[in-house]
Amino acid sequence: MLKRTLAAFAATATLATAAYAETDVPFALDWKFEGPSAPYFAAIDNGHFGAADLNVEISAGQGSLDAIPKVASGAFPMGFADINSLVKFLDQNPGAPVTAVMMVYDKPPFAVVGRKSLGVSEPKDLEGRVLGAPPPDGAWAQFPAFATANSLDVDKITVEPVGFPTREPMLAEGNVAAVTGFSFSSFLNLVRLGVPEEDISTILMADYGLELYGNAIIANTDFAAENPEIVTGFLTAVAAGWKDAIADPAKAIESLVERNPAADAALEKRRLQLAIDANVLTDAVQANGMGAVDADRMATALEQLAETYEFQNAPDASLYFTDAYLPAADARKLQ
Repeated sequence: MLKRTLAAFAATATLATAAYAETDVPFALDWKFEGPSAPYFAAIDNGHFGAADLNVEISAGQGSLDAIPKVASGAFPMGFADINSLVKFLDQNPGAPVTAVMMVYDKPPFAVVGRKSLGVSEPKDLEGRVLGAPPPDGAWAQFPAFATANSLDVDKITVEPVGFPTREPMLAEGNVAAVTGFSFSSFLNLVRLGVPEEDISTILMADYGLELYGNAIIANTDFAAENPEIVTGFLTAVAAGWKDAIADPAKAIESLVERNPAADAALEKRRLQLAIDANVLTDAVQANGMGAVDADRMATALEQLAETYEFQNAPDASLYFTDAYLPAADARKLQ
């Protein structure tokens, strides 16, 4: 009897352990642990990944392209990357097992950031002035399409190649009148350098003719096909994390600072709020929820991307994004 009781107990314990077993899902970010990454840590701390039986470990990245080869190689099943970089990657690596599965930055943070005191408040003001641009910068890569959309005479713009570390200091010192960069990063870097906020003009390319999308959750397509419930659960938790961060940015930043104690909480809260206001919580997202893309807009985005990139193969939107793993619309509402 005792043996049977112990055996029954062991079987029950084994089933309980199996029921609560979590699947490990490494997640590759595009950049450092800064304000806009706080929602993913909030999704961990607030139990959203756990509710989907997922154990998510987040790794920092080194740029918009960084996560794409990591996910394509299978080193990470999920990542966060610029969809425009993904389009180019898939054009250059046909058949690579990676695609976007949830749009996060409905508007990309590509921007021209200038100083009003140096004469830059709107796109046309760039003519006759010096623009600082790091050659590898994602915003600079979109500048030709931005120039076309705003009828700029590029021959009248002097482009000064700059490094990432010197970009904002050169603008703060008045050596250039504007720079290309991510809106929330360049703005806050200038503020930290002592430039008055009222003197900073943030010209978001998405507000001036560019229909491009921005960063998205990407997935290894082999992993997604074999584990559709895991991917949908992951995306459900991501949306919940962003919803929490929008409702209480300060609490989300606490989750970030726990992983990056050197972070300036006040600064990163502002960076998160700038990303929410300009890139995430757009009119379309407020109406439809986070994650989907509009087919007509995507087609226009690919046409605009072709102005700055020569496709080796005919672009095909179905290769770059799928909504097959998105949770129901109600689960993607952010407010």
